[in-house]
Amino acid sequence: MTIPTLPLNNGTSIPQLGLGTSPLDDTDVERVIIEAVEIGYRHVDTAAKYGNEVGVGRGLRNSGIARGDVFVTTKLDGPYQGEDRAIAGLDASLERLGLEYVDLLLIHWPLPARGEFVSTWRTFEKLAADGKARAIGVSNFKPAHLDRLIGETGTTPAVNQIQLSPAITRREQRQYNAEHGIVTESWSPLGSGTDLLASPVLAEIGRKYDKSPGQVVLRWHLDNGLVAIPRSANPQRLAQNIDVFDFALDADDLAALDTLDQGPDAGVDSDRSGH
Repeated sequence: MTIPTLPLNNGTSIPQLGLGTSPLDDTDVERVIIEAVEIGYRHVDTAAKYGNEVGVGRGLRNSGIARGDVFVTTKLDGPYQGEDRAIAGLDASLERLGLEYVDLLLIHWPLPARGEFVSTWRTFEKLAADGKARAIGVSNFKPAHLDRLIGETGTTPAVNQIQLSPAITRREQRQYNAEHGIVTESWSPLGSGTDLLASPVLAEIGRKYDKSPGQVVLRWHLDNGLVAIPRSANPQRLAQNIDVFDFALDADDLAALDTLDQGPDAGVDSDRSGH
């Protein structure tokens, strides 16, 4: 199986489907990653805040996969915001992961009240120049935060990772990202915290393709040009989540899924989220 990739604005690319690892601990995440790599996953998402980078690194090493064949993302949160603080933060993450570089480094959230995300971004630029991060991006940033970031530094994030699903579509955010060449990556792509997967609309579309509601939702992400990182520790669900490349949604399906949008106020406040 070859998972499709999307180009990033720095010339690299990102697998369109990956494995989210929150809230797994070191022991569980090691097992899950070994199982995931065996069935075809090539993209793993973690964060300093998750407290599982050691297990992620062990899982990658014990899976036997070559470093160049897997895309690894980590994120740095509040303690690492501010001038040069992310240097020690990423060094510590790399030591825990047992890696020399990450493929994508994200600011975990903007924390605009602190006013440090621009200086943090300048530090990220240094880390990218040093080869410790192949690409740099952000998570939970709104257009106003991105406007300031781009305006003051001249460097556009490669990725913005946000809460996104057919129940929480964030159309304006996605349009902004697309217009600026930023790939939109979906956390909680299966609508965690909502009743999305119980929708009769998803059940009906699933019967049409002999797929589960969750598989229909993940196909929605792919067909909309998004990156999705579903999380699961269940081997059967892991296999199901990656079995979404043998069908595509048609215009009627997409129109039906549009009815599931809960509106612009759905989801968590990105200023406070710590997924």
